[in-house]
Amino acid sequence: QVQLVESGGGLVQPGGSLRLSCAASGSIFSLNAMAWYRQSPGKQRELVAAITGDGSTNYTDSVRGRFTITRDNAKNTVYLQMNILKPEDTAVYYCNADVETWVGVTDYWGQGTQVTVSS
Repeated sequence: QVQLVESGGGLVQPGGSLRLSCAASGSIFSLNAMAWYRQSPGKQRELVAAITGDGSTNYTDSVRGRFTITRDNAKNTVYLQMNILKPEDTAVYYCNADVETWVGVTDYWGQGTQVTVSS
């Protein structure tokens, strides 16, 4: 019954910005840790940014200072603000959330959204 719907991906010029959104819907009691991952061809899935239920954040070194992860608990939504984008940021970005429902805690993934940084 739980679904994560991502939006905000697209094609941007180097140095540009995008904001990704991931909205959770369904029978949700609460959202615990939420995160953004990315995967590009020939590379392992990489944790980009994570945020705990109390707002503590963590970033991979390559995006620290350029990306910001935030959450809006009232909307069950997590965001990734991506600034000063580089071609190396090109990847499919996936939202991840630990969702607490009435039947337990389950790890859910969004469908993925393509981010392409190119001139």
